[in-house]
Amino acid sequence: MAKKSSIEKNNRRRRMSKKFSGRRARLKAIARDKSKPVEERFAATLKLAELPRNSSATRIRNRCELTGRPRGYYRKHKLSRIALRELGSKGLIPGLVKSSW
Repeated sequence: MAKKSSIEKNNRRRRMSKKFSGRRARLKAIARDKSKPVEERFAATLKLAELPRNSSATRIRNRCELTGRPRGYYRKHKLSRIALRELGSKGLIPGLVKSSW
């Protein structure tokens, strides 16, 4: 089980990313638009830099929904490999059969 603080920090980043996504996308579009004047693009870049760092989507870490484990994460199931194997062994994931020999 991951530390509660790590899990909560990641959840805070998710909320902040969702909150600032529209503003961030508008500023990025202005900054990338080559037809706009250089001063306007630079101003958009500065405003983008003023936004909180944790509002960026790249700072979000994929974590297991059950354990909070950051590594060995399966996006389709939102679980770590260990949690996926345990649930698969118990037959709680439809269509998943754990092989054993």
